[in-house]
Amino acid sequence: MPTLRALECFVAVVDAGSVTAGAAALHLSQPALSHQLASLETEIGTPLLDRLPRGVRPTPTGRALLDDARAALSAADRIVRTGRALAEGSEGRLRLACAESMTVPVLAPTLRKWTRKYPHIGLDLTEFTSADAMADALSTGDVDLAVGPASTQFTGITHEIGTEDVVAVIPEGLDLADKPAISWTDLAGRPIVHYHPSNGLRGWFDSVATAHGVEFDAVTHTRNATTAAQLAHAGLGIALVPRTALPARFAGIVKPLKPSLQRSVVVMVGTRTDPLTRRFVDDLMARGMGARLG
Repeated sequence: MPTLRALECFVAVVDAGSVTAGAAALHLSQPALSHQLASLETEIGTPLLDRLPRGVRPTPTGRALLDDARAALSAADRIVRTGRALAEGSEGRLRLACAESMTVPVLAPTLRKWTRKYPHIGLDLTEFTSADAMADALSTGDVDLAVGPASTQFTGITHEIGTEDVVAVIPEGLDLADKPAISWTDLAGRPIVHYHPSNGLRGWFDSVATAHGVEFDAVTHTRNATTAAQLAHAGLGIALVPRTALPARFAGIVKPLKPSLQRSVVVMVGTRTDPLTRRFVDDLMARGMGARLG
């Protein structure tokens, strides 16, 4: 197969009109360039240049191959330029995973910054309800980084962005609405807006409740923490909700838990990262959880 160097020599000689001028343009010795041309003609099986008293001109075969030779060199140049841009992090595509309740309060500010500052970088987003599902997506190479609660199953690199409180959303008119904080025993026997098994919050809240000797009386189940907060506000029951899941300017009654319950918010990445991923992680870490969650 012809080498790119041989094609480059062929095009340079045609453009310059002589072997001597082509060699000078490529900063090659004339014997070295002649060797490349001879190798190319041997590979093709026919002469590509007519040697004239004053220079060279392409043979009919040479003319027929000239456009393809230029195209091959142009494609190789694009590959190098694109590769360097990717290595520098000025172009490329990032595949992001995020816990659905954290997309707006945690991830969106960095997404907004990147769409404005790096218009040539594509950002693909997939939302999850389970940290373990995000860890699986990272392990299989389906995403490049994941933002959300930590997963005990993940074996890659984890950076903590911050922590957030779990709060109780209380229906209006319930006697607990006047309490400054809600204890776990306050939840015993109360109607609870609980979570579908696919949401990692269900197993976590069940285990904490059991540790406090409480068994939840679930009146409904939802996959979405923001929906749980809205259902509690609508009067269905009490919902335990991570603070990131509360909508902006939420009108419901929100109470802290006593004792408090917190979870870490992290960004998970693979064991090997490229400059693009590292820069995005750095921006997430620099911003942290944001003022709204402080």
